Amino acid sequence: MNLFVNSNRQLRDIWWVAVFFLVLASLTFPLILLSQYYHWEITMAHQVLIVIAASWICQLMRRKPLTELTGYLNAAWLQNLLKGFFIGSGMMVIPALFLFLGGWVKWESQSQSIWTLLAATGLFAGVALAEEFLFRGFIFQRLIASVGTWGAQLVLAAYFLLTHMNNPGMTGGIKVLAFVNIFAASLLFGLAFIRTKSLSVPIGIHFMANWTQGTLLGFGVSGNENAGILRPVFKQAPEWLTGGSFGLEASLPGLIMVLITLFMLYKWKPSPARLPEPGFI
Repeated sequence: MNLFVNSNRQLRDIWWVAVFFLVLASLTFPLILLSQYYHWEITMAHQVLIVIAASWICQLMRRKPLTELTGYLNAAWLQNLLKGFFIGSGMMVIPALFLFLGGWVKWESQSQSIWTLLAATGLFAGVALAEEFLFRGFIFQRLIASVGTWGAQLVLAAYFLLTHMNNPGMTGGIKVLAFVNIFAASLLFGLAFIRTKSLSVPIGIHFMANWTQGTLLGFGVSGNENAGILRPVFKQAPEWLTGGSFGLEASLPGLIMVLITLFMLYKWKPSPARLPEPGFI
């Protein structure tokens, strides 16, 4: 057995993961040097473009369309994106409603400019695109072909957790809850792709969960403060119940909601007629 190529004389899928990171590095390092030389900041938009470009280049090298990663961009893709929006908002609204009914938190409205809200929305959209292309795109799908679905899920969930370990607010008693929640959320995003063969649902869930948690409800998002439409006021509630400065994703109600959603996605059997069709952009 050849270590590098399969029986069809094609590079094995596990090596394509290494190729992806080499391509990603070849795009990232020049950008870092340019940003340092010209003293400008690498924005989330730059990160989105780099990850998508690396994915596209790798697909061109494999002679496969980008839509193999994203799902075919048609009406079904948009419908799945809206489903993701609905799921993502529910994952945050339901734990927040539980805290409100329990008397642990209330909200006060606060004035925000339309530009502040648009900037936050653009940031969360960029985060969802960049992270889902990176964690559920090329390398995830090559790992599925190489080590199987659950092997790929566990590897990428560990990688997803590793990239969030130094986020602000991940300290004290909520650190374990944050770890488990982030790991479970990665499994959830991965399962959303597996069920639909499209990035539309995981992108929709990721974006709307962050937007609802931060821009609407005013909680922290993975430890980062946000200027929300509402501002939560806590009533001597323990951090394990509210997530503290890290956000609802580090709370027990938030974790329970993620696990419930994960179970529902596991039981969900989409109709084959509604799955995205293969094709080219």
